[in-house]
Amino acid sequence: MTKIEKKGFGYQLTFSGFIPVEEMAQWVADSKNTLSSSSGSFGVLIDMRELSPLSNAAREKMEEGQKLYKAKGMQRSCVVVNQGILATQFKLIAQKTGIYDFERYIDASITPNWESKAIDWIKNGIDPDK
Repeated sequence: MTKIEKKGFGYQLTFSGFIPVEEMAQWVADSKNTLSSSSGSFGVLIDMRELSPLSNAAREKMEEGQKLYKAKGMQRSCVVVNQGILATQFKLIAQKTGIYDFERYIDASITPNWESKAIDWIKNGIDPDK
């Protein structure tokens, strides 16, 4: 399942379960539509706590989506996961798509106040790793 929600800081994206490439492609199309009316910079909170690891084809669509958000004005983003393998996978994607310098990763299974830390990073640049 994928979901895009407008928030005060920008957008919250939710990904959960196993996402086939067709659904990830639909997310990219939905993102293009949502971002078409966006202007200026914004932040993105990506909730992947319930996401299963992506296939290679779905990962390529995720990369396309990340590039789209960056091109449309994404200033900072924070990815929230519940398992280390996803954090590793998405760090590699972020390095490939050029967003690694302004994206942070929080493991919600060991960070009880993950949402406030994520929003502090997105809105105020307070690094959750420090």
